[in-house]
Amino acid sequence: MSRTKGGTVTHRRHKKILDQAKGYYDRRSTTFKVAKQAVDKANQYATRDRKNRKRNFRALWIQRINAGVRAHDEQMTYSRFINGLSLAGIEVDRKVLADLAVHEPEAFGAIVDKARAALA
Repeated sequence: MSRTKGGTVTHRRHKKILDQAKGYYDRRSTTFKVAKQAVDKANQYATRDRKNRKRNFRALWIQRINAGVRAHDEQMTYSRFINGLSLAGIEVDRKVLADLAVHEPEAFGAIVDKARAALA
């Protein structure tokens, strides 16, 4: 029985990695050994940053809500506003609140008034 060589399988595996490394500089895009390290590291960063993106957007939404609240009422802080919303029974998530604060200031002002009334 003749010996089988893994040329096609190895070539396919190398090609898959090199295709993922397309656009990288120097040997990172042409040499399998270096490209594999670069692709592995890029995947580690991508996995980590999928979590960080959620964290960053939540922080951005909170900053926008805080700015919107202070534009309508200088005395009210973000935390007191969120407390007022819960007391008023308004269940709107931070993403929607931030969008309202930026694009619909009148509607957001009405929500701020409801939260202020619930606190008083």
